[in-house]
Amino acid sequence: MRYPDGSSYQPAGHSLTNQPISNQQGTASFAKRGMKLEEMINKSNQWYLNRKLAVIHKKPTPIQIVKVDYPKRSRAVIREAYYRQASTTDYNGIYQGYYLDFEAKQTNQKTRFPLHNIHSHQLRHMGQCEDQGGITFTIIYFASLGQAYLYPYQDLFRDWQASQADGAKSISLAKIKDCGYEIPRRISPHLDYLAAVDQLIADRQAGR
Repeated sequence: MRYPDGSSYQPAGHSLTNQPISNQQGTASFAKRGMKLEEMINKSNQWYLNRKLAVIHKKPTPIQIVKVDYPKRSRAVIREAYYRQASTTDYNGIYQGYYLDFEAKQTNQKTRFPLHNIHSHQLRHMGQCEDQGGITFTIIYFASLGQAYLYPYQDLFRDWQASQADGAKSISLAKIKDCGYEIPRRISPHLDYLAAVDQLIADRQAGR
């Protein structure tokens, strides 16, 4: 989890002064940085926080420490630890009065997203959040393509249910493009996923 780093507040509107970078330039830029999805989201969250646009953080995963060694008095080394419970989703927070709760998944596949990356307890948690008026989704990042998409919970749940009934075990990129929202890549924020959230909210309000 990253907290405010003391950067001065800049009253810039969401995505008003940060222009998208071209696909070719963006792909090369991200490849050069070697950023993984989690790092891009964390940096974007810090950018949103600094501008008072949203408060979104990565959830800490509680662990049970079993064995610790002390090779030096000033340093402890954890030798054995276990997760106390299965994690739900990766991120949560507040954006313009909306509770957001979402998972982040990265794949090296070019045409499909494997559904074995999604677990039943995660979908159960997302559904419970939706029942309380929250907005839940998965950010799917195709690393080899440099493309990221916001995929709504409702679509993901239907796909997962079908996979459990001997249906397709993955979601095609074409379907993700059709049912989801492409996330703009910018110099700052790195992944402007709130722009995709805005589209999702607008579609829900319009009954789409």
